[in-house]
Amino acid sequence: MRRTGDLKLIQELNRSIILDMIRKDGPLSRSEIAKRSNLSPTTVTTAVNDLIQDRLVSERGTGVSNGGRKPILLQFSPDNHYIIGISISNSKITIAEMNLEARIRCKEVYSTRGHTGEQVISYLLELIEYFINIINKPLDLCVGVSVITQGIVDSKNGVIRYNPKLKFENIPLKELIEQKFNIKTWLDNDTNAYILAEKHFGLFNHYENMIYITIGEGLGAGIIVNGTINRGHNGGAGEFGHTNISNEGIKCDCGNIGCIENYVCWPAVYSRILSSIARGKQTIMTELVHGDISQLTELNFVDALNKGDELAINVLEEMSTYLAIGLVNLVHLFNPQIIIFGGEITTNNPLLLQKVNQFVKERALTILYEDLQIQPSSLGKEFEMIGAASVLLQDKFQFKLTHPEEVVKG
Repeated sequence: MRRTGDLKLIQELNRSIILDMIRKDGPLSRSEIAKRSNLSPTTVTTAVNDLIQDRLVSERGTGVSNGGRKPILLQFSPDNHYIIGISISNSKITIAEMNLEARIRCKEVYSTRGHTGEQVISYLLELIEYFINIINKPLDLCVGVSVITQGIVDSKNGVIRYNPKLKFENIPLKELIEQKFNIKTWLDNDTNAYILAEKHFGLFNHYENMIYITIGEGLGAGIIVNGTINRGHNGGAGEFGHTNISNEGIKCDCGNIGCIENYVCWPAVYSRILSSIARGKQTIMTELVHGDISQLTELNFVDALNKGDELAINVLEEMSTYLAIGLVNLVHLFNPQIIIFGGEITTNNPLLLQKVNQFVKERALTILYEDLQIQPSSLGKEFEMIGAASVLLQDKFQFKLTHPEEVVKG
């Protein structure tokens, strides 16, 4: 049911407004907050007292007096509480403790050990318990757990509806975590989290129509239309990797054939590199991994690209062509202002941006391309954890950071 404008809801809204104001513009006095927010001094005092009691705000010295007693200044206290952020991918589980500005204070990365289905969930619950013991902090200071993962996610009900690679189907993960640890939990699709992070934490927060493309073990899209994220009916909006570009293509884990993911994601790129080397193609990528091509990573591939390696460039040409075909369709469907690339294969990879821009410019309707920006992510190397934090912070506190570079560097 939709909540109506009851007193508790209004008080929560006022608290969020005041907290965000103190966080962004503080230290501020109570009178200055009342003046800026157009709230009554009594309302501000009540909300501030609650925020101080909850240790979200603290008093910090005094300001300049305009006559009479000097005003007491208030500042945000991001380090009195913490968030546990979790990212689940096909090969690893990342868990981090962060403050309320998404600054990482402790992070651990674990292999999924090839587990799938219920094995992954059981393993995850064990890892969360282990991580809580590592950080050794009171659970009552934990604002919540925020989990992001690939696949179709019903964020409203906290259910992973479908993930073919990890063999997840209708997993009530939010409920499982809350029951075991008694901590409020959020769950969302990873690419939705990344675009929320770009919108609220990143450098592209002034755009209202955005698409975030993540390229890694899979291929996904997060979509914001008119300032609002589009999750779809069952949480399945943005399954870009499972859009079809061939009727005779490679069979996908989802059961379909010709899914674009199987031509663009890192496993597909890596497979083409291996097959080319097996046919006798020469490449500096073997030198970059000291002859053990099984250790090749996306970063090695990008390094080879930037050094002009012929095989790497040829593979990129093919990959970027398939990717751009899909992007043209997205441009025509959603008319975005900006398309943002995320994932290690897109980091420090100007050639990928160049190739994709060139193809989209040639194929898309001119009116839809002329103002379009195609840019790499602004979230930095900790994009996964910033994404996880953004889901929780945006929902609970409605935080919108005005200086995202401070969070990225934190």
